[in-house]
Amino acid sequence: MNTGGTTTIVLMGVSGSGKSTVAAELVTRTGWPFAEGDSFHPAGNVEKMRAGQPLTDEDRWPWLQAIADWIGEHERAGQNAIVTCSALRRVYRDLLRDGHPSVWFAHISPPESVLDDRMARRTGHYMPASLLASQLATLEPLQPDEPGTTVGAQTTPAEVADRILAAVKSRQRGHE
Repeated sequence: MNTGGTTTIVLMGVSGSGKSTVAAELVTRTGWPFAEGDSFHPAGNVEKMRAGQPLTDEDRWPWLQAIADWIGEHERAGQNAIVTCSALRRVYRDLLRDGHPSVWFAHISPPESVLDDRMARRTGHYMPASLLASQLATLEPLQPDEPGTTVGAQTTPAEVADRILAAVKSRQRGHE
């Protein structure tokens, strides 16, 4: 997939899209190292979101850089990896890719009705359902020149993982 030979799947999408659930399925199948992107947020970001305030770009830059650093550590170690990150805007994805040829995005994109339902039933997460609209407004879909694919998530997590792994394998074959 890249000149370094490793792949980092960045599971992207708005809150409630299923990133963590699909990541668990992918990790079970691949055994690759995994990081939950939310764990890289500084405490101030978490408190802001918990209070129902959308993050600004200035809030996101240190968080995104921390994720990019994690990606770089795994590339240097020659390890494939999986990380979740909303990566809502192209400029955020560009930061994650900068100097990291392993990055490949899997945009998990369920219908808004599914997102609404998931967010309403979600417990124990600092991200309130009230911020979903701001995330959807910020979301810039993957562009044809960005490495990755978009997968609808109205099916089971196993089926979403199947589609992602098939796309990764197909792309890897094309770069051998």
